Amino acid sequence: MKHIVNRIWREWLRPVALVFIIVAPLKSAVADWNWVPTGSMKPSILEGELVLVNKLAYDLKVPFTTLHLSTWGNPVRGDVVVFYSPKDGTRLVKRVIGLPGDTVELRNDILFLNGIAQQYSLTDSAPFLRDVFEDQNPVIAIEHLATCDHYVMALPSRGALRTFGPIVVPPDQYFMMGDSRDNSADSRFIGPVPREKILGRVPRVLLSFDPSRYFIPRVQRILQPMKVDGP
Repeated sequence: MKHIVNRIWREWLRPVALVFIIVAPLKSAVADWNWVPTGSMKPSILEGELVLVNKLAYDLKVPFTTLHLSTWGNPVRGDVVVFYSPKDGTRLVKRVIGLPGDTVELRNDILFLNGIAQQYSLTDSAPFLRDVFEDQNPVIAIEHLATCDHYVMALPSRGALRTFGPIVVPPDQYFMMGDSRDNSADSRFIGPVPREKILGRVPRVLLSFDPSRYFIPRVQRILQPMKVDGP
């Protein structure tokens, strides 16, 4: 019996343990991935997509913690980031809209930053399938946010929080919003996000599967960036 146990350890458990010891810290502190189960980031991210998380985008953390060993940058307006909700600790994916000190306001789904209305371009040529939307007539536009042009979506048939604020983002905190503006539990509801709760930046989609069609891959969605004009 002891011989069998030793063999199982030597041939099966020990290699797996070694891989875990090497990979787990890297996944925790360097690069990770995140499944997105909801449509709050449509059309940039769809349900059933796996996104890349660059955990070295802003800082280096102690593996398995949010303690910073070194910081070399901060999120910029337009970044898509993964963070822990300040309300209940849920891991979320949203876009950075307001930086510390910014005044953020929403008027009928038009975003105002520091009193200036952001510009929008209506579009029907985004790289997604029309049948992924649960509402029949979504309004899709490109929001020109600082240097980050990105898709946003409104759902006119829904009751939603389309007017909000203005609020001033506190020091060392960030105002997050989903790209599906009428279907996102973001900083309008959970409040601004402290810097230490931000885990990393999402540059692009890695893989995409359609949960409504037995998780068939959406090949055309693979490696989609989070901006219209590039990675």
